[in-house]
Amino acid sequence: MTETPSRRRAPAMEPDQRRAMIVAAALPLVVEYGAAVTTAKIARAAGIGEGTIFRVFEDKDAVLAACMAEVLRPDDTVTHLEAIARDQPLAARLTEAAEVMRGHMDRIGDVAGALASVGRLRRPDLPRTHGDAGGSGDGTDGSDSRNSGTGDDGRAGHGGTRGPLPDREAGLAAPRAALAALFAPDRDALRLPPERLADTFQMLLMASGRPSAPEPLTTGELVDLFLHGALDPAKQHPGSTGTPQAR
Repeated sequence: MTETPSRRRAPAMEPDQRRAMIVAAALPLVVEYGAAVTTAKIARAAGIGEGTIFRVFEDKDAVLAACMAEVLRPDDTVTHLEAIARDQPLAARLTEAAEVMRGHMDRIGDVAGALASVGRLRRPDLPRTHGDAGGSGDGTDGSDSRNSGTGDDGRAGHGGTRGPLPDREAGLAAPRAALAALFAPDRDALRLPPERLADTFQMLLMASGRPSAPEPLTTGELVDLFLHGALDPAKQHPGSTGTPQAR
């Protein structure tokens, strides 16, 4: 009689690895469904049983909070900023940097916006304003009962979002330092230290990406405006410096 071969089990993961895998699977679903995404959907996307989620997360709110914390992490953004070639002109460096930073802010906006419609999760202090992030699951699609339920304050049961979320300054400091390094090769030609210029450029990027902007600047327009100011030299009166004279 032929023996049926035993099914091989997938190798075990460390809890941190399992958490990262679940968050990676959940992020696109959070963007698509917001807080209404179910843990059953997340489990199917991750290729695991639904119960596995609750071995590393207390409930669905904890998964959503982990998704928000993940997009707030600046690690990948800093890596891309540090990879920008320093031997190209400053304008080209800043154009690349602006694209990287805007991509990071857009990812934050996608997740925060998706979680904002219901208001169950508190929004951390984000670089872009999208209203309070939140939402609730509908408990359908076979989801665990822990997917639903809110406390008296409108936040999730079990005390709402748990775990530390990166604060605004912590999320901005590392990208700002990477931006300063992009200014450094031109230090002798700069009007201000690279650190101050990096801070200003970062704030300009954040302001230009706000949802209420009537006509957002393109990346090229933003970099040109930052480097050369608002006045068009070709349209200034002869002899005009474009700056007020001290009296």
